[in-house]
Amino acid sequence: MKNFNLGRWIVWGGFALSLLIAPLIFNKGASLSLLCQMGAFIILALSYNMLLGQGGMLSFGHAVYSGLGAFCAIHALNLAAAGSVAIPVSLIPLVGGFAGMFFGALFGYVTTKKSGTTFAMITLGIVELVFACSLMFPKFFGGEGGVSTNRVIGEPFFGISYGPQIQVYYLIAFWLFLCTLAMFAFTQTPLGRIINAVRDNPERAEFIGYDPQWVRYLTLMLSAFFAGISGGLTAINFEIVSAENVSALRSGSILLFAVIGGTGFFFGPLIGAIVGVFLTVMLSSYTSAWQLYFGVLFVLIVMYAPGGIAGLIMQIPALIRSGKIKHVLPQLALALLAAMLATIGFVIMVEMLYHLTLNAADDSNMQLFYFAVDTAQSYSWLAAIALIGVGLAGWIGMRRRLCLVWNTVDSVSSAKDQQVQV
Repeated sequence: MKNFNLGRWIVWGGFALSLLIAPLIFNKGASLSLLCQMGAFIILALSYNMLLGQGGMLSFGHAVYSGLGAFCAIHALNLAAAGSVAIPVSLIPLVGGFAGMFFGALFGYVTTKKSGTTFAMITLGIVELVFACSLMFPKFFGGEGGVSTNRVIGEPFFGISYGPQIQVYYLIAFWLFLCTLAMFAFTQTPLGRIINAVRDNPERAEFIGYDPQWVRYLTLMLSAFFAGISGGLTAINFEIVSAENVSALRSGSILLFAVIGGTGFFFGPLIGAIVGVFLTVMLSSYTSAWQLYFGVLFVLIVMYAPGGIAGLIMQIPALIRSGKIKHVLPQLALALLAAMLATIGFVIMVEMLYHLTLNAADDSNMQLFYFAVDTAQSYSWLAAIALIGVGLAGWIGMRRRLCLVWNTVDSVSSAKDQQVQV
């Protein structure tokens, strides 16, 4: 029992249980599709964090490995449907994984020779190169229409045909749990440890006998393998792969999700993928300004919470241990209320501007927050400005008090830690 980590078993057991019961709670067709997208993106975001969070490699072209893996997976699925190869649908993600690893070995040999800004610029060039090739080689990439398939092939195995969306979800959930466990295990390996050293101080890592370029290269290949698995699951889920899967836009989305979740924590990109996919799908269904809101959220996270959502979550145990959480909660609640008022005013302002730009010729009235708003009346604009002003004023005042209380709690916690060490 000495090496038995109960907390870790609880966390992984809770993760597996949540994957099992999620479709029982969100059992509608649209909800299942959203869960499938989240599962594939979680694998992709976690694989990206192997580069950025653990290796310090800022990549603008990670979608290349997931996209090319998706293309290889969908071609393998079509060959299996034609009877040319004997491979079950359940193992198609492995085809994408090995394809991603192959292209990671091919492109990574060039990109990992440099680090820092040079590495980022080379990856950006590669993603643009691959995206241009998607229109130059239509036999493999399918041209502008992409490559489509039918995931229901052969006879059902124990009733599993992958026709119903629920069966696709559990396939994605299985690979999600397996890949998450494998990527976490990677952080405990010698390679996972030395890539942290290369991230922090490559000169010292080289001084003790490790080649930083080879460490980055091996890490990138493993990251590309998991990205390819994500691409294979995406191909099965949507039954189509297009040039958008290898675009810089997809790579940028992965970067945003990882940073919003928190690259400094293993589970940060997992949270970021859930939040990012949910906001992208849901906001795009309700407003044309969803990209603006997502961009503002990203800027606010970078400015005020550089540790991401995971960093904010990890501060809660420190507050509980200090015993001062009861002093922080009132200030935090008031600050969040002020921020909510400013957010509502900002949303009203943006939506009215978009309505004037896109739909003002039809009617000046619009429905917003279950209320009728007339964009032609001055009081609508004044109300939005008043909410923004009151919210910002309250946020600035409450933020100062919140920081003061938090600094007091932080200093008390540090003093207690020093006493324990003494």
